[in-house]
Amino acid sequence: MKAVIRGTGASIPTATLTNADLEALVDTTDEWIVARTGIRERHRLEAGKGASELATAAGRAALESAGLQPSDLDMIVVATCTPDMPMPATAAFVQRDLRVGRPIPAFDMNAVCSGFLYGLDVVQSQIESGRYGCVLLVGVDVMTRLMDYQDRSTCVLFGDGAGAVVLVGEQSERGIQVTKIKSDGEFWDLIHVPGGGSRRPASPYMLTQREQYMRMNGPQTFKLAVQSIEQIARDTIEAVGWTLADVDHVIVHQANGRIVEAVAERLGLPPLKLPTNVMQMGNTSAASVPVLLDQCNREGRLSAGDRVLCVAFGSGLTWGASAIVWDS
Repeated sequence: MKAVIRGTGASIPTATLTNADLEALVDTTDEWIVARTGIRERHRLEAGKGASELATAAGRAALESAGLQPSDLDMIVVATCTPDMPMPATAAFVQRDLRVGRPIPAFDMNAVCSGFLYGLDVVQSQIESGRYGCVLLVGVDVMTRLMDYQDRSTCVLFGDGAGAVVLVGEQSERGIQVTKIKSDGEFWDLIHVPGGGSRRPASPYMLTQREQYMRMNGPQTFKLAVQSIEQIARDTIEAVGWTLADVDHVIVHQANGRIVEAVAERLGLPPLKLPTNVMQMGNTSAASVPVLLDQCNREGRLSAGDRVLCVAFGSGLTWGASAIVWDS
């Protein structure tokens, strides 16, 4: 039994935040941002809306792509670090808004930018065990809510979005072959939001210290991201018996242009095998990989039998990779 991706979908806010917009908010320039990140614009969810609305729209698009109905779902998994609220899980809202029509498991996972890969690992094991036959996996984040627009080193990087896949269990040689996930909590402080949790709950002091916003050590994160992505990519294709030359498409987490370029160089990948959308999207965290996967799918870049490698790295630190034989 294999977990096969039967459909993909995405939902991107219509409002954009361009480099010119950021020039009016923080001490930066378009030239500075492009040179260091490769990003020209990112999308921002309008006020009053939450991650669940993007997740639901992406999920609905993935179901339509798969030719399935919400009632066909046996489970919903949402990977996010920006839930609508601390409780309930964002997946509960997605289940409600899709009108699944019956009780099924629906829960969130938080591995930040690696969340979609973590979700693939969980869903793959659940489907291969035979417990669930049709699962919706969504990666969604509203990262602009976590940005400090007084900190030019982080606020220029992130945007909002959601990507989704519908996976079904089939007796097939295609589908997800191997997924590997890793974490190292020793480096938790490289990318974190210090306030708003149980350790530092919301308070006037927390807000005056701007602890509700992301903090990141960019240079150290860059170094570890490139090293970790390269190693887990090599480990994953070795586990499935491939070589890098065998891989048709490498879907790398769109952290920023420099990281994507460095990974391509370390792995010796030609541009044709490494699609990107970071220039228009920025870093959408858990949505990054599934949004790009959906884009490639809808543009006709993926053909049945293609070998696809998805790789991501994020706060935690977390990282992961999945080798997939495409079947949609």
